Amino acid sequence: MVDAFHAPASPPHGWTAPSALAVAPPRAGRSELIQQWHERCAALGLSRVERPDFDPLQHSDLAVARERNQRLFTHAAPVMEMLLEQIVDTDSMIVLADTTGTILHSVGDDRFLQRANKVALTPGVSWAEHSKGTNAIGTTLVEETPTVVHGGEHFIHANNFLTCSAAPIFDPRGEMLGVLDVTGDQRSYHQHTMGLVRMSARMIENQWLSDDYGNRLRLHFHGRAEFIGTLLEGIIVVGVDGKILGANRSALDQLDMSIAALRMQSLPSLFGITASAVFDHFRTPLPTPMMLHAANGQQFHVSARFNGPQRAVVLDMPVTSVEARMPTPARDAAAAAAARPPCPLAQAPFSGLRYLDTGDAQIAATLQKVRRVINRDIPLLILGETGTGKELLARAVHQDSNRARQPFVAVNCASIPESLIEAELFGYEDGAFTGARRKGAVGRIVQANGGTLFLDEIGDMPLTLQARLLRVLQERNVTPLGSLKSIPVDIAVIGATHRNLREMIDAGTFREDLYYRLNGLVVRLPALRERSDLDVVARRILLAECPQDTPAIDASVLALFKAYAWPGNLRQLANVLRTAAVMGAGESHICEHHLSDDFLEDVRRVRPQAAAIAPAFASAPSPASASASAPSPAPDFAATQTAYATAAPEPLPPPSQDAEPSSAAAPSAPRTLGEAEIEMIRSALAAADGNISVASKRLGISRNTIYRKLRWNKAG
Repeated sequence: MVDAFHAPASPPHGWTAPSALAVAPPRAGRSELIQQWHERCAALGLSRVERPDFDPLQHSDLAVARERNQRLFTHAAPVMEMLLEQIVDTDSMIVLADTTGTILHSVGDDRFLQRANKVALTPGVSWAEHSKGTNAIGTTLVEETPTVVHGGEHFIHANNFLTCSAAPIFDPRGEMLGVLDVTGDQRSYHQHTMGLVRMSARMIENQWLSDDYGNRLRLHFHGRAEFIGTLLEGIIVVGVDGKILGANRSALDQLDMSIAALRMQSLPSLFGITASAVFDHFRTPLPTPMMLHAANGQQFHVSARFNGPQRAVVLDMPVTSVEARMPTPARDAAAAAAARPPCPLAQAPFSGLRYLDTGDAQIAATLQKVRRVINRDIPLLILGETGTGKELLARAVHQDSNRARQPFVAVNCASIPESLIEAELFGYEDGAFTGARRKGAVGRIVQANGGTLFLDEIGDMPLTLQARLLRVLQERNVTPLGSLKSIPVDIAVIGATHRNLREMIDAGTFREDLYYRLNGLVVRLPALRERSDLDVVARRILLAECPQDTPAIDASVLALFKAYAWPGNLRQLANVLRTAAVMGAGESHICEHHLSDDFLEDVRRVRPQAAAIAPAFASAPSPASASASAPSPAPDFAATQTAYATAAPEPLPPPSQDAEPSSAAAPSAPRTLGEAEIEMIRSALAAADGNISVASKRLGISRNTIYRKLRWNKAG
């Protein structure tokens, strides 16, 4: 393919070189290239001085052409409108033509459209090279490469007042769909026009690819991680058998391959990895881009998208595939779960919620509730400790909804400074505040338009901002800072927090009306220590970290994991296993000596505490006896107590005297671990004369935990 982006080395007679082209050095051989184009037109019997055929198609024929290219028009029309905003007031127009060179649609400046009508730049007119000679649309169709034709480079003299920049539009299989062109007065030429046209053509191609292969695994990659998610990223589509089905133009450029050569490749031959390994990596909590190497040694950062029926079909690896690699005891448990009525996974669409169902009864019940409200315009509020997978559940809900192809925008309300969160959420106009970007910025709510807005740690949102958010949720309109114009939005809202919002409402730190707007359905994710599927979750995380030669988890390590309280939940488990996988690289099992020292120290600290609590099941010291003894630091319960959301504490009086049992009281019956904890907390409070701060330090737990424990056990 020939690069036709530069000015001729020696311009033809009558051609005025625009100053913008003079900035870049002319490409050698440009004049020879123009001569070849003109000779081709002369061979077709065209004359440079004749009046070209400007008659459009019959109305019925144009209707047929538009109907045949309706999908192209659907993808291109919004991109053309956006491009028009970039070239407004430049005496230009934007043209969409089909593969025959027939104009399907055009938009542009009214002043230039009147002049363009004189040369029939209107729908229904053909600008194929055999009809209009050398021109950007017709020549692009022949050369199949982006082309600039300026002024006198046009073969027919009647078109010499034009400057045209055109780019072909290809489908993921390499078939040409049409041409996008910007045509204007040659005096208004700008060197950036070609870049805008090429970017716009790539946007159309990427949308076409997503539309064609929304139900397939798509890998988005680039040599630099920050370019993933931009128009510069490469995209390849992986088929049922691991073969490459298609790709966008950036992928071909980066891999330096033709589409025909790329479609002969498979994922293992291209990147040395299987589709199942890719899938499991990107279904772990908070996955990071993979680093893959092409056969030629190039290194790429890779992200993945999959939102269609592929878990069993495309990847040949259903949800139970992780369990299939387990040692015998775990496999037996998975087999019991598989004994349920068969489900035709091969025909069912991929479900993010199904993927999260790993066998725990609490998780299964939560997922069942959530399924009932998907696509019902009912807000979802997810409660749970930090690290329990609240964002993972929110993404799964988005994945299974009708909004799956629209943006999922996550906002952590606790991580954004209070002074900036309003601008971050609602956006702002140019000059709205000191330090604002020029031309302003689009807020996260507008970014989520059509999709899902996930408000993580909603309990940490400033009270003043809660009123604005409530108004947005009620009116479905956003007004950026410094603007008087409201922007309509269509969003699904999912909130999440580790705090107790009802207590915050009582304390006046969270708006009650916002709470009832958010809590259409409230679900609570259990802590990892409360789940029965820890072994399945652990192996799934480990499989994602080591897709090839995945080590097994030693039985002693599994027993240690099950005895541990996991205050950091899934996030902590993933970090522990990630470190262990690195330390045990090349070995068949993860053993205790592969675990990090700080984790093992934490485990050893908890073990004696559990032993100290055990006698309390038979008999626990009374507050009176505890008071009589000399005060000493109590065992640290930080790792053994539930750390759910803590809210603003309420004043708590010291234990009353009538709470103390009489010396003649009968021996107490065996109690639960929870009752023993409450008894010890009360004893520590009595020893500290009701000083909660002192008691919390002695117990090694937070003041809020003491408030919550005693509030939940008032009857005790």
